[in-house]
Amino acid sequence: MSTSKPGLRDVRPVSLNRAMNRRWVIVSSMVLACGVRRAGAQATSSATPAATTTVFEIPGERVFPEGIAYDPAAGAFYVGSTENGTIYRGDLATGVVEPFLQGGEDGRTAVTGLKVDGAGRLVVCGRRTGRIFVYDTASGSLLARFWNGRNEGTLINDAVIAPDGAAYVTDSFLPVLYRVDLTVPQGGASATPAAGGAEREAEVFLDFTGSALAYADGFNANGIAMSPDGSALLIVQFNTGRLYRVELATRAVTDVPLAGSDLRGGDGMALDGTTLWVLLDTTGELVRVELDAAGTRGEVVARLTDPTFAYPTTLALVGDGTVLVVNSQLDMTGGGASPVLPFTVSRVALTR
Repeated sequence: MSTSKPGLRDVRPVSLNRAMNRRWVIVSSMVLACGVRRAGAQATSSATPAATTTVFEIPGERVFPEGIAYDPAAGAFYVGSTENGTIYRGDLATGVVEPFLQGGEDGRTAVTGLKVDGAGRLVVCGRRTGRIFVYDTASGSLLARFWNGRNEGTLINDAVIAPDGAAYVTDSFLPVLYRVDLTVPQGGASATPAAGGAEREAEVFLDFTGSALAYADGFNANGIAMSPDGSALLIVQFNTGRLYRVELATRAVTDVPLAGSDLRGGDGMALDGTTLWVLLDTTGELVRVELDAAGTRGEVVARLTDPTFAYPTTLALVGDGTVLVVNSQLDMTGGGASPVLPFTVSRVALTR
């Protein structure tokens, strides 16, 4: 069963037929609801239907997925459960989404951010466990596990793969940024939990205390991406909506001024040239930010939404003008609320 409906619609969770063997269905057209302000021009609003949206079903009744990673070499994506740490693998060609790594293995009881590097290593953020995991996507074997030594007061949130081959990882509760050297675990160069060895200490690359990025109550550093010039990291602060730049060479932290709006509620981020895409999960919007060539300042120029979005959290660019968006439904985790099943990932066209 598939349908395609053009035009504007409210952003609401979409209930799909669960008897579809977990294959994708086409459910709607992309909605562009934007207030665009360019230099020297008045703000305008428009609604432009684009290509149809493809929805992938995730099996499970309490998944509440948060992070996503795309592996272009395999044409596959990975999403993880915040409830039990299960990691699912989705095939873009067939639409099938199946468990890849079972929840609870290796102490992985919850998953937030995910990223895949060019060598097929999957970086997994362990949420409140204080752990970062690295897996081989070909075999599913654990390559390494890192721990920040904390059992509370921490939330390992999101990761990005930098040009130096390392993964940089945010912590939304602790004012630190971690660095994971992905080249060390490869080839069994060091002991891992899977091989009976001890887990490693998570390397603190930067302590934000006293820097421009001041932590406050609630969620702080969240989504992370590279700057357009490749020399720095860009980090969005969830509770303030501010964007920051961290120089890899000097570790200097500076504010990235934004024209047009802030990014309050900013979660996952992805960079395409000088275009930074940011998901605001609290409003269900995918925001387009145009940066300068270095990534030292930016402008919010458009806001995208789609009827299939259900408290979207993170995204992964496919590279063909579409993006994969995780529909977490994390706003349905408490207060007796029930999620709309099945949980889904939306593949939507990016309207320029």
